Amino acid sequence: MRKAFLQLHSAVFIAGFTGILGRLITLNEGLLVWYRLLITVITMWILFYFQKKLERISLRDMAGIAAVGAVAALHWTTFYASIKYANVSVALVCFSSIGFFTAIFEPLITRNRLNHIELLLGMIAIAGIALIFHFDPAYKTGIIIGIISAMLGSLFPIFNRQYLQRLAADTVTVYELTGGLLFVTVLMPFYLKLFPPHHIIPTWSDAGWLLALSWICTVLAFKFSMNALRKISAFTVNLTYNLEPLYGIALAFIVFREDKLLKGGFYIGLALIVCSVFLQTFLVYREKKRAEAGGLKSEV
Repeated sequence: MRKAFLQLHSAVFIAGFTGILGRLITLNEGLLVWYRLLITVITMWILFYFQKKLERISLRDMAGIAAVGAVAALHWTTFYASIKYANVSVALVCFSSIGFFTAIFEPLITRNRLNHIELLLGMIAIAGIALIFHFDPAYKTGIIIGIISAMLGSLFPIFNRQYLQRLAADTVTVYELTGGLLFVTVLMPFYLKLFPPHHIIPTWSDAGWLLALSWICTVLAFKFSMNALRKISAFTVNLTYNLEPLYGIALAFIVFREDKLLKGGFYIGLALIVCSVFLQTFLVYREKKRAEAGGLKSEV
């Protein structure tokens, strides 16, 4: 169990580096995502093929999973665009508003009841972002793009859930990322025309960071998460991933000294967001304990 928790927190910590690498890579956000997907997809197909982890699925499922992958690719692209137009800390703060959009979209898509507490906590995070938007006008474009990224980031896990209930996570991930790669490849000529890049071929340093982003932050982090899920509940894994933006912001402060570039409004907004994340974690944990206690009573 200790090894599983170590792998889980390693996966979350590694995920926190994605923002750092997004700033270090000099390619524009569209090319960055395309190269990341290309390297990751090729690696995963090779690994899972030889490990015989891939399942045969219907064409309908394949098309649906690929469509979810397109949404995920758009989420990644807007996330890295937010970093390019603002910085890592601002992009990750905007990412924290994902709970607000999940509270809105999940009931609409799954036709479940609206959770007013989750919506309220999400609105606290939005209030934090609004404070940053007001006090740091230099980051307005990055904040707007970051909020769009969070909205997209809330959608693909909701759509993913229906497939993960029937299919293995390895299979869903491979087909999803492959769909995202195909989607970005088709759009890339139009994207490059709208947003002409300084260069298309990665520099040597870009290539090294892209390999780290693909192999360590994507493939290795996924492997750690899957290994942890064998010993730890999905509930605990999802709660632990709430720490990802906090890890990322801490790393941005250390690596790029972004703390020196941010005004007081950022920290007030960040404090609101941190409170909303920990309140949500506490409430979900308490609800889980109540459900478990109720199950024990019914068995007795």
